Amino acid sequence: MPKHNDAVDPARGPSPQRPGIAKPNLRQRVNALRNLPPFLKQIWSTSPALTLTTLGLRIVRALLPVATLYVGKLIIDEAVRLVAAGTSFESLPQALSTGQLQPLLWLLAIEFALAIGSDLLGRVISYGDSLLSELFTNVTSVRLMEHAATLDLEDFEDPDLQDKLDRARRQTMGRMNLLSQLFGQVQDAITVVSFAIGLLVYAPWLILLLAIALIPAFIGESHFNAVGYSLNFQWTPERRQLEYVRQMGASVETAKEVKIFNLHRFLIAKYRELADKFFRANRSLARRRALWGSLLAALGTLGYYVAYGYIAWRTVKGDFSIGDLTFLAGSFRRLRQLMEGLLVGFSQIAGQALYLDDLFSFFEIVPEIASKPDAVPVPKPIVHGFVFENVGFRYPDAERWALRGLNFELRAGEVLALVGENGAGKTTLVKLLARLYDPDEGRILLDGLDLRDYDLEQLRSNIGVIFQDFVRYHLTAGENIGVGQIDAMRDGPRIREAARRAMADGLIEGLPDGYDQLIGRRFKTGVDLSGGQWQKIAIARAYMRDAQVMILDEPTAALDARAEFEVFQRFKELSSDKTAVLISHRFSSVRMADRILVLANGGLEASGTHDELLAQGGRYAELFELQAAGYR
Repeated sequence: MPKHNDAVDPARGPSPQRPGIAKPNLRQRVNALRNLPPFLKQIWSTSPALTLTTLGLRIVRALLPVATLYVGKLIIDEAVRLVAAGTSFESLPQALSTGQLQPLLWLLAIEFALAIGSDLLGRVISYGDSLLSELFTNVTSVRLMEHAATLDLEDFEDPDLQDKLDRARRQTMGRMNLLSQLFGQVQDAITVVSFAIGLLVYAPWLILLLAIALIPAFIGESHFNAVGYSLNFQWTPERRQLEYVRQMGASVETAKEVKIFNLHRFLIAKYRELADKFFRANRSLARRRALWGSLLAALGTLGYYVAYGYIAWRTVKGDFSIGDLTFLAGSFRRLRQLMEGLLVGFSQIAGQALYLDDLFSFFEIVPEIASKPDAVPVPKPIVHGFVFENVGFRYPDAERWALRGLNFELRAGEVLALVGENGAGKTTLVKLLARLYDPDEGRILLDGLDLRDYDLEQLRSNIGVIFQDFVRYHLTAGENIGVGQIDAMRDGPRIREAARRAMADGLIEGLPDGYDQLIGRRFKTGVDLSGGQWQKIAIARAYMRDAQVMILDEPTAALDARAEFEVFQRFKELSSDKTAVLISHRFSSVRMADRILVLANGGLEASGTHDELLAQGGRYAELFELQAAGYR
């Protein structure tokens, strides 16, 4: 799996020479254009009909400028002809009655129609682009969420890959203008060809002069686009810090502590410090870009006026008519603007293609934990249970093993409790059991087969886990429970039964809108719950799953001792036919388990019932006595 390290020292800001994220060279920028075909393919798949329509309208509109300018030339030539012929009229009605103004009026009507048509096409194209961009953003955002769902838990816990995800998430919105720019380049290219054909008839070398004059501006724009990308890439960690500090300073979750500890000054100062550094870096780049851009653009302007002077001289000599002068001067001015726009646009597209790397490289991340092609279904029911054989696991980049040499059996239908001090490896063991991670050493068997041999989606659908840091979904109470079994989200009786099992039914029925009540303070109509009430909702979520294996990883920490005991007692009663794992620091709760495992320093220190472990002495008895002393 590709990984990188783009951490920045906040005290110094981004280092322009940091390996791997220096300013992209010309080859890298050209190579980034390989992202355009998949980008265009994704646009096409978003809406083929809308894509074809906007492109077709652009082709039509691309030909209108040269047609309008040529009609303008004909109008001027016709007006000059009428003046030269000595034609005079007493009044407009008289002039119209003679019919001599008929050609001029027809030309004016054609130019008017072209102007109206061009404006109308522009608005329709803009409307089509906005629709296509919105659809593209929606489709790409869905694809990003779908791909993120396939990634390993390890990916979400890796700061480098969090940066990559953050950049990819921004590209689902930030590349919307690239779509219009790409299609606009096609339109401008067609217009350039039409103007160039007209100029070739009169003075072919003018086009070459114009192209040479515009090259310096193109090189400068390309350079600063690359520098801008490098700056944005380097500042990804700081950007995430900025967003984090902004959320901490203005969110309902942190409001109490921010007020109690007067944290607002600290958070504001921290935000200003980071924001000011980012502002200064961007300001420096903007200054250099403006200065060099002005100097290089002046060369293009010089080329234009050399050509303009040449056209004027040929007109004075009598080689060109006044209409020709107008057509050529207008064509050359528009051609210069269009060619400059094409070159700068190409440079900008190449720069934006670098940003597309952030999106498509995220899609290229391949999860390490996935189902084998020949994966077998999970047995129903589980007959024997789980066996840990010399299991070892170490978190990425960690020196210390979270678990090592772990050997034990979790029998089918057994209620097993895990106890141990913080950092003993209890939650890590649960993550391995649910195959959120794979062991680095040893293996875990389920009914005699390695967990890796089973279909991953089936395996997880047969395991219900509620962690201590469960998610508080700002949805309705019913939906908060329904997410435990997403395909039964609308099954009201099942949701109510899960709430009853978790002893959350009374709580929910007391809400203003019952199971339809929005909970949490994020939205206006939401009703907030206490920590213990949220935990009952989360436990109901586990019952909703109706899985073969149930795991409660300290989900009752916010409940008092009596409430936790009642929850675990109910859990044991309702899980008589299930395999269950309980994690709790309260020994009054875990003593009801069939068997207790004592973990210490990532290993299994002791195993047995509550009474057996007390009789053995050791860590369990010591911890039990310490806790019991607190209640005396």
